[in-house]
Amino acid sequence: MISIQQPNKTTTKTTTTPQVQVAGNLFEQLKAKTASMAVVGLGYVGLPVALEFADHFSVVGFDINKQRVDMMKQGVDPSCELESSAFQDRTISFTCTTADLKAAKFFVVAVPTPIDSFNQPNLKALKAATKTVATVLKKGDYVVFESTVYPGCTEEVCVPILEEISGLTFNEDFKVGYSPERINPGDKKNTIDKIVKIVSGSDEEALDVVANVYATIITAGVHKAPSLKVAEAAKIVENTQRDVNIALMNELSMIFEKIGINTYDVLQAAGTKWNFLNFYPGLVGGHCIGVDPYYLIQKAIRVGHNPILITAGRRVNDGMPAKISEQIAAALREQGKTIRQCRILVKGITFKENVTDIRNSKAAALTIELCQTGAQVDVIDPLADPKEVDHEYGLNLKRRAEGPYDAIVIAVSHKQFMKTNGDTYRSLGTDHPVVFDIKGIIKEEDHSGMKYLSL
Repeated sequence: MISIQQPNKTTTKTTTTPQVQVAGNLFEQLKAKTASMAVVGLGYVGLPVALEFADHFSVVGFDINKQRVDMMKQGVDPSCELESSAFQDRTISFTCTTADLKAAKFFVVAVPTPIDSFNQPNLKALKAATKTVATVLKKGDYVVFESTVYPGCTEEVCVPILEEISGLTFNEDFKVGYSPERINPGDKKNTIDKIVKIVSGSDEEALDVVANVYATIITAGVHKAPSLKVAEAAKIVENTQRDVNIALMNELSMIFEKIGINTYDVLQAAGTKWNFLNFYPGLVGGHCIGVDPYYLIQKAIRVGHNPILITAGRRVNDGMPAKISEQIAAALREQGKTIRQCRILVKGITFKENVTDIRNSKAAALTIELCQTGAQVDVIDPLADPKEVDHEYGLNLKRRAEGPYDAIVIAVSHKQFMKTNGDTYRSLGTDHPVVFDIKGIIKEEDHSGMKYLSL
């Protein structure tokens, strides 16, 4: 293991949450670095968490991907979210060897919880990470889960694994906490330390320990949830609320398209009222908003409730790629063109702007929909990794646009694309190309010489 370390500091970051007396002195041991902590899973969530903790505690960062671990040992974030300076002056060692976790007393599990092809929760990574922790779990240890799950998952799925493999007794020999991740990839303003952290524990003592540990790194403070289930539900609700509201905007865009008015114009007018909610139509993908509602849907059905509104919102948002593809095909037909004979450019393949993450990308789903029409589709994206795009979706990422194109889709509002104007799209297109501007990037530009469409 390579360790990136600095001497113990005499000062720590401030927090709005007062610290409490901790039974067993585990928090004091962590502060004094006589006990260490481990973060299991070093992706978009785990790595920033591990580095923040390593500014105060002795941390072991664990990930099963050796290539990623080797990059982090060199001070490189494989997700391209953090600068190399984020690795400096941190007491942290990176490893993919389970034995290196044995000395840790406080474990944080931050692995992905996606959905499968049937939109069912996929807990494989969470179960595997829990099993890894269970093999090194000792009396007096704490395990805190950050992965997004349905209410009850920690106690119903994770705790039994910990007990069975370790041979220890829950809440007697070891304690558990849940603190949902709230990191927003690509957001350089609302960083991890500036977002209030929800914390919970399996009993009062666990809650105090978990709260004090997180309060050390979260300057915005922590919110103590009364139970693990409440904390789990809070995370699901955050993203479900956004999903349903965006679904409403998407449905409105379908209505206004038939009426012949621009949705963004309507929202700009409606937004002049102080209590109008600021949501916009668009593609809803990624590993949070496009996934988390399905965890709540599954749990709701299991407890005997049919979540009509949440399910409808998911159906609307998941259907947007097909809807946009249909609108493009219709616009081309109006020009007397057959889509099978057309060339189409899609700008952007990541799940959102200014990130490299392509997981559950609806821009990719839209591209696949367009490919299935028989059209020749080119995709460009300045941030996505071509190898990852090919592996995940079987799509060939172009280095640059090679027009002319019959249709151009502005799918993701990367900052690089924000610099372009109407002339850019006229120069890339055939005579009077169809330009579908999903995010309204060139809404205020001159649309002459093109068939301009938006949500």
